[in-house]
Amino acid sequence: MATNDTRHIKAPIPTQLPELRDTSYFSETQWQVLFALIDAVIPSIVTEATVTDQKNQLQISHSRYKEAYEQTKRAMKHPPDYEKFKQYLGSRPLDNPRFSQLLKRILQNIPNGDRKRLGSILNILTTRLGSLAATGYCVPAHEQPLHIRERIIQAWTQSWMNVWPIIGKTIASLARVCFARTDPLLHELSDYKDFVDDYKPGPSFDFNFLQFKAGPELETVDTDVVIVGSGCGGAVCAKVLSEAGHKVIVVDKGYYFPPSQLPMAVEAASEFLYEGHGIMKTANGSVNIVAGSNWGGGGTINWSVSLQPQGFVRQEWADQGLSFFTTQEFQNCLDRVSDFMGVSDAHIRHNHGSNVILNGSKKLGLTAKPCPQNTGGAEHYCHCALGCGSGEKQGPSVSWLPAAGKAGAKFIEGFNVSKVLFDETRGPKQAVGVIGTWTSRDKDGNVHTPESDRIQRQLRIRAKKVIVACGTLNSPLLLMRSGLKNPHIGQNLHLHPVCHLTASFDEDVKGWEGGILTCVCTSFENLDGKGHGVKLEQSSMIPYMFLFEHPWRNALQWKLDALRCRQMNTYISMARDRDTGRVYPDPDDGRPAIDYTPSSFDREHMLKGIIALAKLCYVEGATEIWPYIQSVPSFVRRSTKPTDADGSDAIDQGVNDPDFVAWLKTVERAGVNFPDATFTSAHQMGTCRMSARRDRGVVDPEGRVWESQDLYVADASVFPSASGVNPMITNMAIADWIARCVSRDLKKAGQFRAAL
Repeated sequence: MATNDTRHIKAPIPTQLPELRDTSYFSETQWQVLFALIDAVIPSIVTEATVTDQKNQLQISHSRYKEAYEQTKRAMKHPPDYEKFKQYLGSRPLDNPRFSQLLKRILQNIPNGDRKRLGSILNILTTRLGSLAATGYCVPAHEQPLHIRERIIQAWTQSWMNVWPIIGKTIASLARVCFARTDPLLHELSDYKDFVDDYKPGPSFDFNFLQFKAGPELETVDTDVVIVGSGCGGAVCAKVLSEAGHKVIVVDKGYYFPPSQLPMAVEAASEFLYEGHGIMKTANGSVNIVAGSNWGGGGTINWSVSLQPQGFVRQEWADQGLSFFTTQEFQNCLDRVSDFMGVSDAHIRHNHGSNVILNGSKKLGLTAKPCPQNTGGAEHYCHCALGCGSGEKQGPSVSWLPAAGKAGAKFIEGFNVSKVLFDETRGPKQAVGVIGTWTSRDKDGNVHTPESDRIQRQLRIRAKKVIVACGTLNSPLLLMRSGLKNPHIGQNLHLHPVCHLTASFDEDVKGWEGGILTCVCTSFENLDGKGHGVKLEQSSMIPYMFLFEHPWRNALQWKLDALRCRQMNTYISMARDRDTGRVYPDPDDGRPAIDYTPSSFDREHMLKGIIALAKLCYVEGATEIWPYIQSVPSFVRRSTKPTDADGSDAIDQGVNDPDFVAWLKTVERAGVNFPDATFTSAHQMGTCRMSARRDRGVVDPEGRVWESQDLYVADASVFPSASGVNPMITNMAIADWIARCVSRDLKKAGQFRAAL
């Protein structure tokens, strides 16, 4: 049932953050070095005549300062007045407590090994000898004036030794993400808000989560099916099985946040909605990883795209012995999950960013189409990457799980499952339940207080069937912790890696307004003739989600670029990756660790997508284009289109503009190679691969784990290879199929017992 009426609320209810933990993992001197380097990336910038801090302000000439303002006025449709401009350039992020707290929060949440490596670099920079080796200066970095620190970071980003570009990129990314999330002037001058102006929260659902009293003994609950994970796979299973009459319990380590608390402020969203607090990377730092972790999983923070897998992908999977994927039954599953969420492209109102792809593709003779949305037919404008406040997006916590609850399913939030339990007394290994630790909310219903101050209870759930639906990063780790030895567990990781490109336009586009991703260009999706290539899509335009990797070449350039973010759109070249990586437990704390570097094969495809995106932006009037490649300068359009009034025979060359053609060749020569370029993944697949034979995967064609009876996996980890499209609908359809197989098996077992 829906909970109390919240329609009077005009802004999301703030979600409190946990207190910062102890910061003694760095010494005082290490912190000084780190702050000094962060300060050099985005500093206070003043004229030589107005400097008040010789060490910590970047000084430029009055003429250069005036030139920067004139440049800003020419580039922006709504530039700030001169006093606001001076205030913006002169502000020092480190003087903003919110900036410093966020920096410390990020560092406390990164893997311990990464923090130790950063600490080692900071240690080197505290000494004269180490500083000389690392920077070329004997004076340690934190004792240097700001312009020298800026030069140090510039030199690192251009070094031929990979370690220094990685360090430089790490420092710059920390500064950029903290600035873009917290700077009040950037948000004011960009007219950015964390929620829409006509905010009206959608209805919430009373999940009536099971509660347990404090106690040292093991608490036991019995059910027919326990589902570990409340995301797109687990939620579909819950609805199908509970409506079939089975007793179902859904558990998740995350917590439920109703629409009235969404979208969250960016710091809270990272803390409570994202895996790894929103700061996950692959082991070598080449790929940023974005994955959901909350009640509702990735479906809470995804971008509504509801594409079905294409025929060449279905055929590829069928050719591996999985004939189900070319049957009408699989299509029925796809249609069933789509229909339940009201998937449609009939009510989309494309924003500027999407129209660039649609209209630009038409001009270039490319193929582009709308992306159906799971918004129940509503015209949906929302900051869904921070959670959907309107409740229009029909994600797991809005549609599937409430439907399961109405059919009798029970729910447990805050339950971290440590392992699957097995009975091996009667021959083959048989899953009989799960065990783990449940952590309550505090007495006020919040989850920001220390876990040690809340009830924690060891909990065992006994079940006839266990469905693991923890997502591609966590499902294989649960199987490993449970003692399963199949060598395919954790392997076959696909990420749909993307490269980014940003373009600025003469219009005040405010790319964060409107649907996030409502169209796709598919002309480059089959570059090898075997279904591998790229799709071209728009990216989320919440400022930190694109500015954190916007190329940094010097402090003034980046700060001026960021000021123009209201006129920018960012696009992605998303590869259907042929080559794979793996996920494994971090040796320090068991969290997911990811070994993956985009292959040269897949990078070549992404590069072709970047070239195509640049052309799309050019023909749609982009005034400046930035590929996220450190060694490649931005393209700045110098000339306007010729007109009849010119009195010349010149024609509009379009993408044949000689300046543009020469710049594209520069991009092609540079390529997209780490650490010069960085990649991102919002889609993880394949680590519990479905297979027709035991020696080729982790689960069989109906989702059963090969090593055990009564144990299933039902999430994107079972994909035989990359889906090539945003994976939600494929994930849900496969989960629908697996859940129906589980229900059939349960009913057969019940009939067998009744016959005895």
